[in-house]
Amino acid sequence: MDTVNVQDLAVNDLAWMIDYSYDLCVHCGACVASCSFNAISFVAQHTLLPPELPKSSKKLAQKIIVKQSTDPTKICCGCGICAKVCPCGAITPIHNPHNREPFLNQAQGPRRRGGRGNLSKKRTLDALFVGRISQMTDPPLDAERHTFDLRAPFGRVLAAKDLPLEVHGNSLRVCASHPPVAWIYPLIFSDMSIGALSTRAWEAIALATGYLNEECGLPVRMCSGEGGVPQNLLTSDKLAYTILQIASGHFGWNRIVRAIPQMRTDPAGVLIKIGQGAKPGDGGWLSANKVSPHIQAIRGVPQTTLHSPPNHQGLYSIEESVQKMHLSLNQAFGFRVPVAIKCAASSTSVAVYNNLLRDPYRICGGFFLDGLDGGTGAANTVALNHTGHPITSKLRDCYRAATTQGLQGQIPLWVGGGLGMHADAAADAFKLICLGANGVFVGRVLLQLLGCVGNEHGRCNQCHSGKCPTGICTQDIRLVQRLDVDRGAENIVNFVLNFDRELKKLLAPVGNSSLPVGRSDALITNDWAIAQSLGIAFAC
Repeated sequence: MDTVNVQDLAVNDLAWMIDYSYDLCVHCGACVASCSFNAISFVAQHTLLPPELPKSSKKLAQKIIVKQSTDPTKICCGCGICAKVCPCGAITPIHNPHNREPFLNQAQGPRRRGGRGNLSKKRTLDALFVGRISQMTDPPLDAERHTFDLRAPFGRVLAAKDLPLEVHGNSLRVCASHPPVAWIYPLIFSDMSIGALSTRAWEAIALATGYLNEECGLPVRMCSGEGGVPQNLLTSDKLAYTILQIASGHFGWNRIVRAIPQMRTDPAGVLIKIGQGAKPGDGGWLSANKVSPHIQAIRGVPQTTLHSPPNHQGLYSIEESVQKMHLSLNQAFGFRVPVAIKCAASSTSVAVYNNLLRDPYRICGGFFLDGLDGGTGAANTVALNHTGHPITSKLRDCYRAATTQGLQGQIPLWVGGGLGMHADAAADAFKLICLGANGVFVGRVLLQLLGCVGNEHGRCNQCHSGKCPTGICTQDIRLVQRLDVDRGAENIVNFVLNFDRELKKLLAPVGNSSLPVGRSDALITNDWAIAQSLGIAFAC
């Protein structure tokens, strides 16, 4: 007997096993053709037929079956596309709780994947409840008929004593320049680049953004992400709904700068990304197989794996960031466009926020904080699981630091990272606003609305591979065509409309017709440690 090679993979070592029924299969080949990972294939299998007569000889027959691959480069990720396309229900992936995949990954090298970390069991937001309900003494509002003012500032908000106003007859007149401020809906579509997303996925988000602004009257904004934007958007009126992001790689900004003289309208803003919650302190990463010709044209790079540095080169302090990047980007757009900064939530977030608040130029238009539960792109599993800071406590710390100095609201706080993880984005947003946020941003929720099948239990999460089976995070033309742009945009629009309805349902009982920024008295918790940390009421 040959020696068994115990290092070889078997199907029961993998995280997902293919449950296949030969009796139901009609051998149409749809499952094999649709698998973007080549994890299954048709093979011939020899079987022993029962004898026709008691003493007749046995006969061998051959049948065609679907077999699962154990090749490490062709491992099933459990996306379930084969089950969707099978007309007979003959095949489906089943999660294997006894798998050895974590150890196999260690042997093959650091694993990159999309999705959130696996270690967060319970969120602080889940332990918060709206406890202050207006009753007879302070009547609540009618959520269906009352008029609500759901707008949040994006841009530096000056204190009343600092406004450049003078009395002119019976009216006030602006006598000097002042920072630009846009009042937008308190929900921003987070930064996901063309490159990380397919063109059709990005188009669906842009289409939904335009429809919400022009047809629904909701001034929702989307962020471009690192890597630039299509040339036709730069000269379109729709640029007014887009926040342009510049990250440490500076990809795509040569085209943006050259297009400024041809822009019909200013962008909604500029966001300087220092870090993000999925991989704080680490740069971005885009595999070469996702750098297709149109991505090469937008970013001005050859087809190669693109790494963004962990920090902006030449910037070594907060003061330099203010003087160089904020000032130069404000000048580029004639001081007409808000310029904000995005950082990963960490122990140093309050120090960064305090320095921005004391900025003598008063040009920082927003502070975006990204918590550890966020993440849609490619990141090492160890980073997703073991680095980052929960967004709730760090938001509260920043808001308290501003109120201590009497500077709250001057630099708007926008937060994200895991919002809507349990399909309750409006409730999460309301609680964060009560803790001090001016607005929130969401990313992974949008991918779920477009048809993403990944989850926190290891299903799919192949955003980095360029083989996304739903056509969302890939540049493969065959896979991209699976995504229905119109239906995806419709899902996003419906999500925002329901978000708006649910947010009003939470505002009305509290008795607020505008956003309750910093109204922590509206919240309670049944966790003593959380109550002490956030400074809210404890209830049992």
